Amino acid sequence: MSGIDLAIANLTSPMVLFFVLGFAAALARSDLSVPEAIAKALALYLMLAIGFKGGVEINKTGIDARMLGAIGAGALLSAVIPLIGYGLLRLTTRLSAVDAAAVAAHYGSISIVTFVAGTEAVRLAGWPFEGYLVAVAAIMETPAIMVALLLARRAAPDRRGEPVGALLREIGLNGSIVMLIGSFIIGAITGPKGLQMIDPFIGAPFRGILCLFLLDMGLVAGRGLREGGRLLSLPVIAFGLYMPLISAVLAAAFCLVLPLSPGGAALLITLSASASYIAVPAAMRLALPEARPAIYLTLSLAVTFPFNLTIGLPLYLFLAARVSGGN
Repeated sequence: MSGIDLAIANLTSPMVLFFVLGFAAALARSDLSVPEAIAKALALYLMLAIGFKGGVEINKTGIDARMLGAIGAGALLSAVIPLIGYGLLRLTTRLSAVDAAAVAAHYGSISIVTFVAGTEAVRLAGWPFEGYLVAVAAIMETPAIMVALLLARRAAPDRRGEPVGALLREIGLNGSIVMLIGSFIIGAITGPKGLQMIDPFIGAPFRGILCLFLLDMGLVAGRGLREGGRLLSLPVIAFGLYMPLISAVLAAAFCLVLPLSPGGAALLITLSASASYIAVPAAMRLALPEARPAIYLTLSLAVTFPFNLTIGLPLYLFLAARVSGGN
């Protein structure tokens, strides 16, 4: 499948189109909505399904040097990307050091929903991928947050003595992380037999539930852009569009030496190019309350997320095919 074919297939997939529906409905001020409790249940379902399937793959293949190498690469990317993002923001925008650090944390961490959408794009392309990428996704949540806090504290010397233990605990016990890692472990323990037992629950229904979740994400993104977009200057919006591409190229360089399949490379690139809007905002509210959510959350969810879902994913698959030697 060519790059153009991949782009068309992704843009016309039901998942993307439901996101566009929600985004357009929010901009048009429709009363369409998904109740918060249902949205949380959908998110938990997606974490359970993707984590469990990843664990089953580990049960099949076992832990080896390839997995450890990918986890190490993911952790390093999560630490380096915020440094690059922070430097670019300070150089090209008028954001304060604290706001720049908070934004940078989002771009070093990952969006698990973008990852889930990426797995569907990879499957649509007919590419298998390594199940341990789920573990890589879980690892990449934390380093970016710690680097961003160090950057913020460096800019505010009076905050350097604050303990980080409570923050680490908050991050580690974040609901999405607990569900993702927990279901990954359960899948690794139960293996293919466990998957066979619950496949009617996490197999066929998965894509339909993903459509509902992305409809809700479209509504949230559209409202965020409508209400908080006035705080985003053009240089800040530009950052939300070009930073994922910089991160993707950096991850692609790692894929040149990592023994990943084209599907695995596409998912590592997608993880690196994504921007968090769940775990990191929660951490920033706790650790950097002076940072403005109207900037970092709106940029991540209303600018970068739609870009990655519609334009980014086909580009990342194309890039992965080139660096991994895939077709």
